[in-house]
Amino acid sequence: MEELIHDFALSIVMAWVVGVAASLIRQPGLRWIESEHSISTIAELGLIFMLFMIGLEIDLKKIVRAGGVILMTSAVQILGSFALALAFFVGIGLTLGEGRFDALYAAAAVSLSSTVIIVKVLYDKFELDTLPGRVTLGVLVMQDLFAILFLALQPSLDNLHIDVVLLSVVRVGALLAVVMLISRFTLPHLFKLIARMPELVLVGALAWCFAAAEFAAALGLSREMGALVAGVSLSTFPYALDVTAKVTSLRDFFITLFFVALGMTIPLPTGTVVGLALTVAGFTLVSRFVTVFPPLYAMRQGLRASLLPAINLAQISEFSLVLLQVGVQSGQVTPDIANAMSLAFVILAVLSTFMMMRSDRLTRLAIPALKRIGLRDLDQGGADAEDETGGAHHVLILGFFRMASSLLSEIERRRPALLQQVCVVDFNPNVYHTLLDRGVTIHYGDIAHADTLSHAGAADAEIVISTVPDSLLKGTTNEKLVRHVRMLNPSAKIIATADVLADVQSLYNAGADYVIVARLAGASELIEAVTAAEAGLLGDMKAKLDAQLADRREILP
Repeated sequence: MEELIHDFALSIVMAWVVGVAASLIRQPGLRWIESEHSISTIAELGLIFMLFMIGLEIDLKKIVRAGGVILMTSAVQILGSFALALAFFVGIGLTLGEGRFDALYAAAAVSLSSTVIIVKVLYDKFELDTLPGRVTLGVLVMQDLFAILFLALQPSLDNLHIDVVLLSVVRVGALLAVVMLISRFTLPHLFKLIARMPELVLVGALAWCFAAAEFAAALGLSREMGALVAGVSLSTFPYALDVTAKVTSLRDFFITLFFVALGMTIPLPTGTVVGLALTVAGFTLVSRFVTVFPPLYAMRQGLRASLLPAINLAQISEFSLVLLQVGVQSGQVTPDIANAMSLAFVILAVLSTFMMMRSDRLTRLAIPALKRIGLRDLDQGGADAEDETGGAHHVLILGFFRMASSLLSEIERRRPALLQQVCVVDFNPNVYHTLLDRGVTIHYGDIAHADTLSHAGAADAEIVISTVPDSLLKGTTNEKLVRHVRMLNPSAKIIATADVLADVQSLYNAGADYVIVARLAGASELIEAVTAAEAGLLGDMKAKLDAQLADRREILP
């Protein structure tokens, strides 16, 4: 027991020290251990918590509603990466057959991307709710479903005949049926009884996680798969967010030990292991571009929105390490292969983080090169109906997000004639196609480029509006936009947006004629709601809002 506590404490301290060092160089975050087995045992809890959390984040309804872009991209990326990787690894000599499935596991491993790294970086960059961010997250969800299928077949790889496959399918079906039926007809009533006791909600969710894990083990499936299915079954519950928030700290705590235990199993890399790790890393980078960019480009998402998901997904998943460890434990994977994959995971975790943090700069460098080799962007489509007014616009809207969407809707309702004199400048392909369909003039381009502003007619516009806050702008700020427009058009009336009150004066100094501070408008509406509530008129205020929302055709809901 003392050994366990000693090893436990030492692992946490070292993980913290190394984590602080990693954060200082902008990375996500000596055999002193006396009992490796004790740490490995506890680390297994980290895997169960991690897969339970992944399951909680899988909303099957959202997948159904995702549409063709995400579903097609996911299918091409997962199946394409797996097929290419399997052929590649067999070609370089990894075994496949006679009880060894190194190539198969390696192919599955490089087909998955890291949820932890991607979500953390996109969250820090405020890009989770952008089109490339949603595509990236959609692909991650589908990768998780692919991993479920692999875990279901994994115990039967040594004897993969049709009857064995059918038996695996039956086992998975039994697991899904029992778990989903209980979560549908029993758990809602149980959770309703304890809804007012947060501690019991957490304990109940964890009890459900481990019960499903043990049931999966009894069926001959992995406990990790049971935890994943348990999470999926709770994902639509109203308590899912609360459970996720509470389990996150436990997951992070135990997953730290998982990575410590994983590191302890990796010996000092040999030249062969390092060479294979570098090969895997290089192949992963290339395969992501080959399998993500083409389907998005073919579905007319534009060069930028096709490149960004490929950059975001360019790493190996922590889930891949789980698959490899399962393979090693079952004797289906050579430890050296798992070690090489673990090293490749570390290499790509570092490299992809830097790439994602600089993804906008990378796309700006790549797009001109792609155009030179003949790829056409949305602004080069001959059928695009932009700038039909000859380039002179009464109102020029720079960037298109929710405020601009609401502005356009108000123009459509209150001053429909003005809509014909509006031009939008943005590089969101969904916005581009939707506005074209509605007959609104749009110039596809990056407002961070001075050339884009010139080509969009900023020099001739009477009113120029920037509605996107600095936190969401890429490669520019409202102040820079105001200065560029003012140089091009000294007489234009410029309306800009400020996130921070201190930015208001800076925008006026740069040449803005008026500055919008959205938080002030929100605060004004809130005080009206408070006043109405005190007077018993909140229902009337709600009816007024409902009337405003009725039949509203927003581009971005």
